[in-house]
Amino acid sequence: MALGGVAVFLGMFAGWLWHVGLQLHQAYAAAVACHPAGSTACSELVLIFNATGGMLKGGFVLQPLPALVGAFVGPVVLARELETDTFRFAWTQAFGRWRWTLAKLVLLGIAVTAIAAAFSMLVSWYYQPYLTPGRLYSATSPLHHWLFDLRGVAFAAWALTAFAIGAFAGMVIRRVVPAIVATLVGYTGLAVVVGDVLRANYQPAGHFWSAQATEGGGLLALSALLIAATVWLAHRRAA
Repeated sequence: MALGGVAVFLGMFAGWLWHVGLQLHQAYAAAVACHPAGSTACSELVLIFNATGGMLKGGFVLQPLPALVGAFVGPVVLARELETDTFRFAWTQAFGRWRWTLAKLVLLGIAVTAIAAAFSMLVSWYYQPYLTPGRLYSATSPLHHWLFDLRGVAFAAWALTAFAIGAFAGMVIRRVVPAIVATLVGYTGLAVVVGDVLRANYQPAGHFWSAQATEGGGLLALSALLIAATVWLAHRRAA
């Protein structure tokens, strides 16, 4: 249910982003094609481009999305069943508690990652005019920290990490709402630390994919560790 709600939310958001993105790309193409560049007509087209999608220009509005995706899916996986005692039936079946936990986490983790990866491709397309060098402005660096985590493998990796944090918090706390709060706090702290360590916006633009691989690989390893710890706790803990 939670994953379905997240999918619907991202789907609606993606539709809006696609609509605004088409306007942004059209405005960019018109401004670039206009000649002479210093004419009044061209200046007006540049102003239209700068005003289109202005709320999303820096990328910071989208930064909470991976955290929200993970926070509203991860804790619900286990915390709701633990809080309502519905886990007792599943754990008494031949399937076993640790296999039941692992199956739920892996399947949902894959689904969250796939949805986030698809959304990330749309985000990359949306921001392309801001990342293309040209005469309209100085292009934003693809390694700028507000945009870096929204593109490539980073967005999906962060969504998976938020999910894994949420699942672990749900297993430890065993209550949905406190687990959601703990997930958001833990995610925020991790994001601040990673941003300070990588300092992506100070690296050459050509390091984009190597930095993506480093960050994505580290987050994948952390997610696997958290999922393993969650499964271990499910195996060790009595009802």
